Amino acid sequence: MLTPRRSVLQILRPYFTVFDGPLALIIFLILSAGLVTVYSAGIDFPGRVENHIRNIIIAFIVMWIAAIVPPQTLMRFAVPIYTVGIALLVAVAVFGLVKKGARRWVNVGVVIQPSEIMKIALPLMLAWYFQKREGMIRWREFAVAALILALPVGLIARQPDLGTALLVLAAGFYVIFLAGLSWKVMAGLAVLTAASLPVLWTTLHDYQRERVMMLIDPTGDPLGKGFHIIQSMIAVGSGGVSGKGWLKGTQAHLEFIPERTTDFVFAVYAEEFGLIGNAILLVLYLLLIGRGLVIAANAPSMFTRLLAGAITMIFFTYAFVNMGMVSGILPVVGVPLPFMSYGGTALMTLGLGTGILMSIQRHRKLMQS
Repeated sequence: MLTPRRSVLQILRPYFTVFDGPLALIIFLILSAGLVTVYSAGIDFPGRVENHIRNIIIAFIVMWIAAIVPPQTLMRFAVPIYTVGIALLVAVAVFGLVKKGARRWVNVGVVIQPSEIMKIALPLMLAWYFQKREGMIRWREFAVAALILALPVGLIARQPDLGTALLVLAAGFYVIFLAGLSWKVMAGLAVLTAASLPVLWTTLHDYQRERVMMLIDPTGDPLGKGFHIIQSMIAVGSGGVSGKGWLKGTQAHLEFIPERTTDFVFAVYAEEFGLIGNAILLVLYLLLIGRGLVIAANAPSMFTRLLAGAITMIFFTYAFVNMGMVSGILPVVGVPLPFMSYGGTALMTLGLGTGILMSIQRHRKLMQS
């Protein structure tokens, strides 16, 4: 006869077997590092830590639900999700809410930022498209895929939100690349992009040009446009090898680091935990990306391989761009550090992506058993 305790464990066990063990452990460790850092960075913001914990719980629920949904179901909903995302982006352009000079949000009962939806909806749509044409992918299929990619990227860029537009562009490009885009075509696109840079420069808004110029020489306006980069680099460098210690970061607690719980949370972490802490965090991200690529490589269909590969590379892009921005090697853009930065929408998007990876891995095992 089973004991009551064992009965409860047996009842709950199926609800937790949806998680991929290695992936869940890596995410837990990064989230723990993020929670500790947000606590230190947000100590002067009442309720910030409580809200961050709430966001983590919501992201966990989203992850769990996504892990349960079979990849076949995701494939059936790829076109509707993409269509709804495009419709919401058009709604933003027509009657969206304006905040800080940008029209990025829309009120549909609740205020949402549709561009976040496209970070998952676009690779989902492109993976569905290439799956339907498996075995007959030619240049025309890549041309259609480019149009599918260009529509949301253009709508997001005109909000204006160049940072998110580039992330969505990267998410879609990863799918197209993994579908077999020729290296010759990629080289041609790179040359074409380089040649068009003078024209693209004229299309940028003034603040976007200023961000590029401040990357080149932040000391040109140390108390204005260059302040973010200078202070974050000081914080990263002052951490030394072992860091100043938790809650002892002077740059953060003297309020020199801007947006220290969101976009610049890595500067707080680097100052308090130093080079050793940075190395540990980098290893965790490498393990996250490595596990995602393993899941993609073992996925049973073209749809799941492309989707898993793109989601994994999205994680890489987030981490690379954020750390590069904070370290002064990339322009300042609004990109959070995955599972570290404070922010509900980004955490839910990341949770959704992780859940999809777990779903792909789980259903591969079910097919093999």
